Amino acid sequence: MERAAGSLSVALPQLKRGARGERGARFPSVVQRVNAERVVLLGWGRAVLLQLAHPLVAEGVAEHSTFRADARARLARLQRTVDAMLALTFGTPAEALAVARRIDAIHGRVRGRLARATGDLPAGTPYCARDPALLLWVHATFADTALRTYELFVGPLTPEERDRYCAESAAGGPLLRIPPGVLPTSYAELQAYLQTMLASDRIAVGERARELAAALLAPLGPPPLRPLEALLQLPIVGLLPARLRASYGFRWTAHHERVLASWAALSRRVLPLLPPALRYWPAARRALPRAPSAACSVQDGSV
Repeated sequence: MERAAGSLSVALPQLKRGARGERGARFPSVVQRVNAERVVLLGWGRAVLLQLAHPLVAEGVAEHSTFRADARARLARLQRTVDAMLALTFGTPAEALAVARRIDAIHGRVRGRLARATGDLPAGTPYCARDPALLLWVHATFADTALRTYELFVGPLTPEERDRYCAESAAGGPLLRIPPGVLPTSYAELQAYLQTMLASDRIAVGERARELAAALLAPLGPPPLRPLEALLQLPIVGLLPARLRASYGFRWTAHHERVLASWAALSRRVLPLLPPALRYWPAARRALPRAPSAACSVQDGSV
């Protein structure tokens, strides 16, 4: 892990090119531009469901996480995930390294064997959360989900921006002991990897994954909030590949598709009008340039 600090310091200068968002806000990188948006959190559940479709990931979560305990545990896990993402994206090198060390320490404790044969994996297959192949799957599902959610609810990215997002996010791989060359550094590489995995028998929704999915989508609040929760689940289910959506047993209709499209269109119109305090995470707002012209553009709503 000591060598990870050096890799981070090498990656940081690559973030200086800047990435212009809606109506002029400029973040130091495309990764920061995408991760700055609170609305991108709407895709978090989709990324988790994709990850759980890998039997070894599902087994590790089921055996080593309090994810299924109750609504409070799920919200606490979400908060920890958001905090880690913000520290890795917007923190100082020391803060990013500290978070990476905590994540790696957790990964070091997550190991065991697959209880039931699932997909092309027989019962008894060993797993370890430090396995580069599993870390690649988790990374790829998060990256793909962030990009898809951003473009759906915020606005389009150019092909160059998608490539830069992949390259920038891959630069932090050594922080989590991911060997160089494992993570995709372009959008084409990311999509090719995901398509290969999704077409294989390695990705298969088993009993563990369905149990965890039920916990993920279980009601969080009182009955009057159920319609809102159903709305928040639309991008989680709607952005899944159709095969996995069917394997999880989720119902998806043309009506669901229309509601999601309408909600996303409204988001794309409204977001540029929101003040930064509502639109961006606090850590992201601190990453915006402090030059007078930039400060004025933020304060007058021209973000």
